[in-house]
Amino acid sequence: MVAEEAKDMVDQGKECPKYYRLEDVQKHNNSRSTWIIIHHKIYDVTKFLEEHPGGEEVLREQAGGDATESFEDVGHSTDARTMSTQYVIGELHPDDHAKLQRPSETLITTMESTSSWWANWVIPGVAAVIVAFMYHLYMTSD
Repeated sequence: MVAEEAKDMVDQGKECPKYYRLEDVQKHNNSRSTWIIIHHKIYDVTKFLEEHPGGEEVLREQAGGDATESFEDVGHSTDARTMSTQYVIGELHPDDHAKLQRPSETLITTMESTSSWWANWVIPGVAAVIVAFMYHLYMTSD
């Protein structure tokens, strides 16, 4: 499938992306060679480590792995996104997309969960009744 996509791109006059395997990216996890993955694109941010406004530690924590969630959580500006394109060196091989860890899903509390019914409903309800009673006493005492 990758070969077919590359052939189509050549036919359309587009440059073919260079594909890297996840194992190759994982080897670049030090200050001499720092690669990260954002939205399946591979970035060599080695030369950007010292310039990164959030500090080089932020990038080094993500080195050799998928930084998509961290990148999006920060809310990078349009300028930062534009500037990041100069560090793209290729794309993650499509066969490795499924190997990336998926972010954990948000848990929804249900009646079957271990959280207490008292803590969720009764205590706030009683507190609301007490506040309403105190307000009533305050208003009638004048």
